[in-house]
Amino acid sequence: MSGVRHTELDARLREALGDGYADFWAGRTVIAALDGRTPHQALADGVPPKQVWAAVWEVLGLPASQR
Repeated sequence: MSGVRHTELDARLREALGDGYADFWAGRTVIAALDGRTPHQALADGVPPKQVWAAVWEVLGLPASQR
């Protein structure tokens, strides 16, 4: 997945976790691969969405087809 944008990341999170839970999860789940930040914090700190998605993908144990 090259060049993931914030909107695409949001869509992928909603697909993986559901519309009602994705934002909550991304705002509260601390991920070691994001230097102990939540996905929302990492994005706010300028971490590229592609890197955030890779960390989320790993934590959630999603299939390779969603990478």
